[in-house]
Amino acid sequence: MEPLARLKQHNEHFQKSLKEVSEGIWIAIGYAVSNVSVVRTSLGLVVIDTTESTAAAANILAALRTVTDEKVAAIIYTHGHRDHVGGASVFAEESIAEGVRIYARENLQNELAHKPDTLSPDEILRKRAARQFGIPLAVGTERINLGIGPADRPIDGLGAGFVLPTDTFPGEVFELEIGGRMFHLMAAPGETMDQMMVWMPAEKIVFAADNFYHSFPNLYAIRGTMYRDFEVWANTLDKMQSLRAHLMLTGHGQPVVGETQVAQCLGDYRDAIRFIVKQSIVGMNKGMTPDELVAFVRLPEPLKSRPYLQEFYGTVEWSVRAFYSGKMGWFDGNPTHLFPLSEKQQSERLLALMGSARVLTELDAAMLAEDYQWALHLTDWLLHNQDSVTVKNIRIQALRKMADQQMNAPARNYYLTCALELQQAVSDL
Repeated sequence: MEPLARLKQHNEHFQKSLKEVSEGIWIAIGYAVSNVSVVRTSLGLVVIDTTESTAAAANILAALRTVTDEKVAAIIYTHGHRDHVGGASVFAEESIAEGVRIYARENLQNELAHKPDTLSPDEILRKRAARQFGIPLAVGTERINLGIGPADRPIDGLGAGFVLPTDTFPGEVFELEIGGRMFHLMAAPGETMDQMMVWMPAEKIVFAADNFYHSFPNLYAIRGTMYRDFEVWANTLDKMQSLRAHLMLTGHGQPVVGETQVAQCLGDYRDAIRFIVKQSIVGMNKGMTPDELVAFVRLPEPLKSRPYLQEFYGTVEWSVRAFYSGKMGWFDGNPTHLFPLSEKQQSERLLALMGSARVLTELDAAMLAEDYQWALHLTDWLLHNQDSVTVKNIRIQALRKMADQQMNAPARNYYLTCALELQQAVSDL
């Protein structure tokens, strides 16, 4: 199956539904990029994560009201990513008379929140996040899905519903009894360091947050992130697997049902991460650069064929590059790169050596041969030295062709959003 067809088929994981997965436990899937889980207790409802926007949260609450009219007793944030905390105010407004308690780990971080008193590259992070998630793209035709969530989702009030936690815990485990049901809030650093999993020991149910979803793990996000510690994530998966859960509810996509299947998924996820670590270190100790490493590290069978390790969101290549950078820093060991010429300086000299006309001829040949990656390199050289509408239009075509070759949703969305940005710039000339 072609990559784009596989990405479209992946939409099956995000069909909108409110499922009762165990007695008095529901999960809302497909209303937004992230799921919301709800547990009934004798004191009211416990909401685990609140999705990304007030509009999405309102839609989920309306669906929930078709199965129960009980008030909200507590909210649990598994971590601070905006898509998990952005709808909290909607659920908090439905709280019991004495008000809702909101639980989180002490180190909760709202990663992209604007902090006016703190120096931070917020502007570029927001711009790259919009590209990764394809915010300006047409739903269904351009933006197929987000890799871990549906393409079509309400974003009114995106992040606007975040409410500060009322209760935080600093340690490894915080045991919480609400209305006759036990919740073990357990530190589970992985995709983020503030992550927790929620374990219901009596029911044998684990809420995995973002440490497992139906895609190769996003060990590096192209919107830009701090280093995500691979070994720490793998260790958390060990801890999660040791619980021997019968049901795993995830922050994105469908639940995993059955002790054997849960153990298999978590074990394979852990093994894939540890394989990246092991093979990358082997290559690094041989002196390989990041470009050489991505050709060296290949996920083996049977991991490569697991449906939940397909590269819809994270990729092996991006993970290898992130691991190298996280362990070795920016320098790849080649002395040429200690004080390199800028890309503009390099392109100027390459064009002087070869001549612009010859590069333009090669660009036309690359497009004809459907060698779109090479075409992008050539347009980089040319556009560093000339403001050519013709070259920009070819670059737009190459970006769109690259997008259609992608199974990975963030890559597709990034290519298409960059093409749209360039198209708008050309139109404004």
